Amino acid sequence: MTMTVLTLISHPLCPFVQRAAIVLLEKGVEFDRINVDLSARPNWFLALSPTGKVPLLKVRQANAEDATLFESVVICEFLNETQGGVPMYPADALPRAQHRAWIEFATQTFAEGWQFLLARDSETADAKRAAFRDRLGKLESELGTGPYFAGAAFGMVDAVYAPLFRYFGIIDATVAHQIFDGLPRISGWRTALAARPSVRDAVVEDYADRFQTHLRQQGALIAAA
Repeated sequence: MTMTVLTLISHPLCPFVQRAAIVLLEKGVEFDRINVDLSARPNWFLALSPTGKVPLLKVRQANAEDATLFESVVICEFLNETQGGVPMYPADALPRAQHRAWIEFATQTFAEGWQFLLARDSETADAKRAAFRDRLGKLESELGTGPYFAGAAFGMVDAVYAPLFRYFGIIDATVAHQIFDGLPRISGWRTALAARPSVRDAVVEDYADRFQTHLRQQGALIAAA
């Protein structure tokens, strides 16, 4: 049997790293984790990362050259295909494609949510809140009875969105309420994701403090809420 050693190259605040960590934890896979200072990227990291970003997954196999994967969804799909355990996509092609479409939908949803969180003035915050809520409304219409995206089974869509919802459990509850009020299915989904061990354990213990410090450093309006 070929021995595979996995190393997740990370940053403590990166939500995309969290996706890969969640899948690794769901699969029960042992892995090493190396954090990189993205404000002073080391040369060894730049040599491995075509984009200069995290996450990276370094795959070391006996009698084979090391390989490095980049892009969070690519890493997650590789882990799903190679690490056994419960599959994180539906077995049938059509619902599997639908899940992948909602994962693609996450790209702009993350962008709108992040821009709201970092807004430095009320006008920008209001515009980004509206754009973010519009995308959440589309997700609300897709969700069923829960607790997860596709029902009782935790899947790849859940792993992809969980880091985004984590932010809103850290910021002022009144601000979060303004986002999720009137979205009961999204709210239930958030609660279920926050309670999932793999989601909880995907970040460092002082993640909330680090995130709040980052908001203050960026001059985010909500940091003063």
